[in-house]
Amino acid sequence: MGKVIDFYWDLGSTNSYFALHLIKPIAARHGAKVVPHPFNLGYVFRKENYVLMEEPKAKLRARKADLMRWAKKYDLPFSMPTKFPMKTSPALRGALAMRRFDKEWAFMEKIFAAYWERNDASVGELDGLLPIAAELGVDTAAFAALVESEEIRDQLIAETDGGIARGAFGVPMFFVGDEMFWGKDRMEFIDDELTSPSPPRVRRSQAAAAT
Repeated sequence: MGKVIDFYWDLGSTNSYFALHLIKPIAARHGAKVVPHPFNLGYVFRKENYVLMEEPKAKLRARKADLMRWAKKYDLPFSMPTKFPMKTSPALRGALAMRRFDKEWAFMEKIFAAYWERNDASVGELDGLLPIAAELGVDTAAFAALVESEEIRDQLIAETDGGIARGAFGVPMFFVGDEMFWGKDRMEFIDDELTSPSPPRVRRSQAAAAT
């Protein structure tokens, strides 16, 4: 089996936007497959009683300045949207629906570009996703039915819970085997892991038994 990079993402995550672009050349260099997993960050934030916009104003200003440095460094047309944060679960379910048509990654690229490059927050709702489905050659009625289905809703819950079970607490989160890498600034470590994989972890109970 070839090398696999599991990528947990949310449309509302600034850093997921950068990670979407930065992981591609690393995967290509190693012949690895990037497997995307929509991760409902809003659900996780609510569960942890975390409110992003209640952070200190100085920290929020510094974060924005840092994001613009990243955009300049990698020549990406990133800009902060007018509507931030926003609800993203319809877009996350849309990605899962597009998985049925083998167009998940193309869909992700289009919604990230719409929101983080063109200030188009309509992709946070089903109506704003329908034109993208049409652009990708997918029947909009079939797409809408899937996005609103209980099956896809349950699948998003399963994807999110599966990430949490693996140790994910935010996005972007990457896994190469059992090794976890958090953030857009972990690309070097992912590159290293794909070059020379870490040895399998030994559980403490196993280590204790061996001594």
